[in-house]
Amino acid sequence: MVAGGPILTAAIETMAPIWARYKETLDMLSTHIGKTTHSEVPLINQVAQYTLNSGGKRIRPLLLAMSADLCGGGDRAAVLTGGAVVEFVHTATLLHDDVLDGAQTRRGTSSARAVWGDHVCILVGDYLYTLAACQVSAMANFEINDLFSATCREMSEGETLQLVHNDDFDLTEETYLRIIDRKTASLLSAACRFGGIVAGASDVQKAVLSRFGRNVGLAFQVADDTLDYVADDRQLGKSLGKDLEEGKVTLPLLHLLAHCTPSEREQIVSPPAPETAPDRLHDVVAMMQHYGSITYALNRAEAFADDARSALSAFPDSSCRQALFAVADYVVHRDR
Repeated sequence: MVAGGPILTAAIETMAPIWARYKETLDMLSTHIGKTTHSEVPLINQVAQYTLNSGGKRIRPLLLAMSADLCGGGDRAAVLTGGAVVEFVHTATLLHDDVLDGAQTRRGTSSARAVWGDHVCILVGDYLYTLAACQVSAMANFEINDLFSATCREMSEGETLQLVHNDDFDLTEETYLRIIDRKTASLLSAACRFGGIVAGASDVQKAVLSRFGRNVGLAFQVADDTLDYVADDRQLGKSLGKDLEEGKVTLPLLHLLAHCTPSEREQIVSPPAPETAPDRLHDVVAMMQHYGSITYALNRAEAFADDARSALSAFPDSSCRQALFAVADYVVHRDR
């Protein structure tokens, strides 16, 4: 299995009617976000809108709305508020991540930190977290409040755990999965459960939606980590090999380190000399192809997507369930 090609095209084509179906909802969400993020401090508005409108596909609010529909629909205002909450939290993490990573670009354009600096990005990220908390509080729903609090805690744990294991070439696959489960999958899980809550779903249905979202999140992050080595960088929106450069040990590299020779391992883990740095990514990718590391990682992503689809077997077949199946496929084969 490789990234791109007919599978990628099919996944995107399958998503086209879903994007069209939810276009009105996502457009309304954008309007709601624009009104909600208005601050008396102009700089906050500038940075927040720059990041919120930087080209993300709003997959988390989409999953929230689709999950609500699967459970019979929910109040439109609650769906929009929930969509704003998960998008604010996600955007806050992007601002903070770019500071931690020293990122100069985000989705193919200058990152907010490259334009305004680290201090501004940290403060606006904090503002967005607070804004999300205010939106949750206004809903006056204890279940949603508990979900929001637990999710933010998980995400903070994931970010910290990733930082602890930066440049850790002895990282285990189990710990890697713990990191991405908390850092990424927890918010997608929360988005799906949020949709169930606003639609009045049963406890069993909400648990199923949480499991679906968590597995979709794991599939999403494993695929994203793999694309960092093999995607078209114009599609990925960032320079290839950034994870390797920043010392982030992800699944394809973990597989390679477990299967390469001692001399190859030494070549991988040793800091490259300035004159050989440009060739490092090429050499690592060549070794990954040789040992099947890219295929292994993408197969793991596919397995998480399969687990996500299996979770939804608790719901009767419907166009909504089929649409969620398509999203599970898309996150593995997307173009960025």
